[in-house]
Amino acid sequence: MQEEAPRTPRSRRSEGARPDLRPQLPWDYADMRVLSIDGGGIRGILPAAVLAECEERFCRGRCAGEFFDYIAGTSTGGIIALGLSIGLPAREILAIYMENGAEIFPPRRQYRNRTARRLQAAWHFLRNLNQYRYERAALERKLLAIFGDRLLGHAERRLVIPSFDEYNEVHLFKTPHHGDYQRDWEESMVDVALSTSAAPTFFSTYKNGDRHFADGGVWANNPIMTALVDAMACYEIDRRTIRILSLGCVESDFAFSEDQMTKGGIWHWKEIISSAMRLQSQNALGQAGLLIGRDHLLRVDGEPMAHAIELDDYHRAAAELPEIAEQLVDQHSDRLADFFAEPRPPFIAFNGPRRMPNA
Repeated sequence: MQEEAPRTPRSRRSEGARPDLRPQLPWDYADMRVLSIDGGGIRGILPAAVLAECEERFCRGRCAGEFFDYIAGTSTGGIIALGLSIGLPAREILAIYMENGAEIFPPRRQYRNRTARRLQAAWHFLRNLNQYRYERAALERKLLAIFGDRLLGHAERRLVIPSFDEYNEVHLFKTPHHGDYQRDWEESMVDVALSTSAAPTFFSTYKNGDRHFADGGVWANNPIMTALVDAMACYEIDRRTIRILSLGCVESDFAFSEDQMTKGGIWHWKEIISSAMRLQSQNALGQAGLLIGRDHLLRVDGEPMAHAIELDDYHRAAAELPEIAEQLVDQHSDRLADFFAEPRPPFIAFNGPRRMPNA
C-alpha cells in the first residue's frame, strides 16, 4: 500500500500576530451592545425565531441586527450573524431555515416496524463511523443566493466568527473594525459561512483558499467570550457598560449513565461531544458574567431536553422551536425590549470596500 505523501508545510495563520497589546480605540457611546449566537445545526431555527419575534414586537420596522455593535456567531449562529450584518431581517433568515432545512438535511425514511427502525439506526451508525453524513451542495446554493459575492468587508456590524483549520489552530474571522485586522475582510461571506459550519460527521471539511476549515463549534460553540475579549482588546471601554444578549439553540440534557461511570470506553462515551459543547457554553457564560456582571448578560435558551432535537432533525425543529421561541420572548420581554430600544450606527471600517477616508 502506497504511503500518503506528506503535505507541504505552510505557515500558521497566527504567525506574525502582534506580540504586544493592541492599541485601543476610543468608544464614543454610552454603552456597547453585543449579540452572541450559539451553534446548533437546524436548531438555529430557535435564535432566528427569537430575533424574528423581537423584530415584530420591539424593532419598529427595523432589522434586529441594527441594534447591536458586535455580533458573534458559531456555525449556524455564524450564518445568522452574517445575514444580520448586512441588514437581512431575522424573519427572512428564519424563512430560509423553515423553507430549506429539509433540502439541506434530507430526512431519513421513517419505518413503522420497530425492527426496521433499529436496523436503519444501526446501518446509519456504522456508515457514519467513516463517512460524513451530508453533501454540502444544497447549503452552498442557499448561501450563494443569500450573500452573492459579498465580502466580509461589506458587513456593517462588527463580526467575530469562530472556525479552526487543518493544523488544529483556532481561527476567528473578523471584520476590519480595527486597523490591525487587514486580511479577513477579503474573505467571501459564503466562504466564512461554510468554514464555520463544516460540522464534523455531518459535512466534510471546507477548503477555503489553501486551507481546510472545520466547524467553530468544536471549541467555541457559544462564542460569547470571543466577542467580549475582542471588544475589550480593541476599545477603551468600561466593561460595566457592555451588555450582551446570548442566544442558544436548546442544549441537550446530560447526566452520567451507569455504563459511563462503571465501564467507560468509546462506545459509552460516544455522545460526549454534546456534553463538551454544553460545558463550554456554561464556562463561557460564567467568564462573561464575571467580567461584565450577570446583570448585564441575558441568556435566552430553551430548557435542556431529555430527548434532544438532533442537529439535523428538520421536522422536529420546525415543528417545536418557533413555539418555544415565542414563549422565551414572552418570558424575557422586558429585558429584550431594552436591547432593541435604540439602533446602533454601522462601524467605521479600516480596510475593505467600506473603508472610510483617513480611517
